[in-house]
Amino acid sequence: MLVAAAVCPCPPLLVPDVAAGAAPELDAARTACSDALGVLAASRPDLLIVIGPADLTGRGPHPEGATGTFERFGVDLAVRLGRDLGTAGRPLPASLAVGAWLLARTGWADAPVEALGVVETLETGRCTDTGRALAARADRVALLVMGDGSACRTVKAPGYLDERATEFDAAASRALGAADTGALIALDEALGHELKAAGRAPWQVLAGAAQGAGLDGRLLYDDAPYGVGYLVAAWS
Repeated sequence: MLVAAAVCPCPPLLVPDVAAGAAPELDAARTACSDALGVLAASRPDLLIVIGPADLTGRGPHPEGATGTFERFGVDLAVRLGRDLGTAGRPLPASLAVGAWLLARTGWADAPVEALGVVETLETGRCTDTGRALAARADRVALLVMGDGSACRTVKAPGYLDERATEFDAAASRALGAADTGALIALDEALGHELKAAGRAPWQVLAGAAQGAGLDGRLLYDDAPYGVGYLVAAWS
C-alpha cells in the first residue's frame, strides 16, 4: 500500500547546471523538494516509484539503474536512477531524469527505485487504475511524483496567458496540500491538456494509489516563476 508521496515539479531548470546563471531563482523550490524527499525516507518504504510525464518513447516502466542526460539542454550531465545494476535500459525522459537528479542530490539509499513514464494525455480512469496497481506492488510503497502545473500563467509563459490557468493551478494546489484524492481525480483532463499541465496525469496516478490509504498532505511550495505552476507537496 502507499505509505508516502512527494510531489515535485519537473523542469530541467531545477538542475543548477541547466539553469546556469538563473539557478538561484529556484533555490526555494529545490529546498522544498529536498524536504519532501525527506518525508519519503522517513516512511521506510520497501519500494520507491518515480512517476513523471513522458512522450511515447519514454512512457512505461524504467528499471533501477536506468540513466538519463541533460544533453538536449546543452549540459553534459548524466544521472542514474538509484543503483547501478547493469541494466540501464532506455534513456530516462526529462521528467524522470530530474527525479533521478533529486534522489542523487539527497543521497537516496532507503529502498529500491523504479520509474514510470506516463503520457500527458492518459485518461483519468487509466491514471487511477495505474495508481492502484502501483500501490499494490509492495507492502510499503512510496511515490515521487514529478509534474508541473499549467504553462499559461503569464504572457511570457510557454503557452502564453490563459485566464483559466490560475484557477486550475489553485485547485491542484488545494488538492495536493490536503491529500484530497477526489479533488485530484476531478481535475479536467481536457482543460489540463489545453493549459499544458504536464502534472495532471501523474497527479491522478497518485490519487489512484492513495485512495483508502488515509494519508495527510502538506503543501511546501506554490509559485509560477516562469509562468508555469510549480508545486511541491508531501503526503504521509
